[in-house]
Amino acid sequence: MTDAPDLTGLTSLELLFTGGDRPTAVTHDSRSVEPGSLYVCLRGETFDGHNFAAEAVAAGAVALLVDHQLPNELVGDTPQIVVDDTRLRVGRIAAELAGHPSRQLAAVGITGTNGKTTTAHLLSAIFEANGWPTGMVGTLHGPRTTPEASDLQQTLAGFVDDDRSAAIVEVSSHALALHRVDGTEFDAVVFTNLGHDHLDLHRTQEEYFRAKASLFANAFAPLGVINADDTYGRLLLDAVRGPEDQNGFRVVPYSVGDVSDVEVSADHHRYRWRGTMIQVGLGGEFNVSNSLAALTTAIELGIDIETIAAGLGDVAPVPGRFEVVRVPGAEQQDFTVVVDYAHTPDGLEVVLESAREASQSGSAVTVVFGCGGDRDHEKRPAMGAIAGRLADHVIVTSDNPRNEDPASIIDDVIAGVEGGQRDHVSVDPCRRTAIADAISKAQSGDVVVIAGKGHEQTQDLGDQVVGFDDRAVALECLEVRK
Repeated sequence: MTDAPDLTGLTSLELLFTGGDRPTAVTHDSRSVEPGSLYVCLRGETFDGHNFAAEAVAAGAVALLVDHQLPNELVGDTPQIVVDDTRLRVGRIAAELAGHPSRQLAAVGITGTNGKTTTAHLLSAIFEANGWPTGMVGTLHGPRTTPEASDLQQTLAGFVDDDRSAAIVEVSSHALALHRVDGTEFDAVVFTNLGHDHLDLHRTQEEYFRAKASLFANAFAPLGVINADDTYGRLLLDAVRGPEDQNGFRVVPYSVGDVSDVEVSADHHRYRWRGTMIQVGLGGEFNVSNSLAALTTAIELGIDIETIAAGLGDVAPVPGRFEVVRVPGAEQQDFTVVVDYAHTPDGLEVVLESAREASQSGSAVTVVFGCGGDRDHEKRPAMGAIAGRLADHVIVTSDNPRNEDPASIIDDVIAGVEGGQRDHVSVDPCRRTAIADAISKAQSGDVVVIAGKGHEQTQDLGDQVVGFDDRAVALECLEVRK
């Protein structure tokens, strides 16, 4: 049996491979192993990577990262690196094997319950305007908001190989709890807000906050840009603010109080910041905060305000984020249809408040939404209560029910609607007909919000995944009405 060194205090790969071949790649997926790979045995909720070590060796793995010694009859003489926790160690190992790609990029990590994707999109537009070709990692770019550490480092290395100058990474609470960004060195990290979400993983709001807050340390970045308008943002500022020469971490707050002359519509917003007028082609009052996050980060990274204004002025709509759907050439459409990813109580609240601001006086706001199955049950009645309070018409429908009964999910949502508001709430388990109904009944000046799925192009029904895009369905319904 191969002797396995105690590498609990591992800091350099040079300690690992003095007696064997240095791997040329690292992966946690045995199906992705290529000759020369280091295979990392990760433990998940439903799998244990150690059970696939033999397949990895057969595919050409030259070393294994394990949390206990595997028998020779299983993996032969393949070197085994035994560590206390493979998740704790893989990020730094993957970063070193990849050549520490984050050090070669202007790298920014963005975390928060809502606004990560939009803020990343806005900051990317600024970086591109500054002449920094930018790679992005996030909800719109893969099956996970933040990929596993081995995949993340490979992606960042790919950005370097493609001659990109910058990278923006959406950092989820799952990623922080599971150490997916360990080994990544950001130039700045950003906190947008914290709401009710992911309590199926974190159990309490306090644990959720601690996961998010863990990104704001000099182990990850020298600079934190934090939303001072958010309650948890202020808590984070109090927790991490300190003399820079003591902790090596600088904190910069941002707030809508920093701007004046604010104007917001369904498809754009503008404001004045330190004497410069900023105009952004994204609607919704909440996007003022998102563009401020991007602007503040860019300023702190040394980009001038003229370039920032130009980048924000040219930004394209973010898929499924307060995205206005219109039939091309249909100038006579006198009501607004908005598709948004809002799938948390806080997210739904700010979207409906923005929809109210965008609607004409005396007009109605209609919302079509549901909640996902096999996820946090506690937010369902909370979202029902918010919809009942803020919308004139509510159609509760199916989202991604997964392995739950859609009717049961809908019942959980309806349970949160106060009795006096239930007369303007209806139920339609078929998402397509729910959307069609809302659009067919819209009047001049109304705003129809289709919430929950945003950019997604499929619907998970548990036993099958079918094609479904809220934007495409809304457009079909608008064309029928036209």
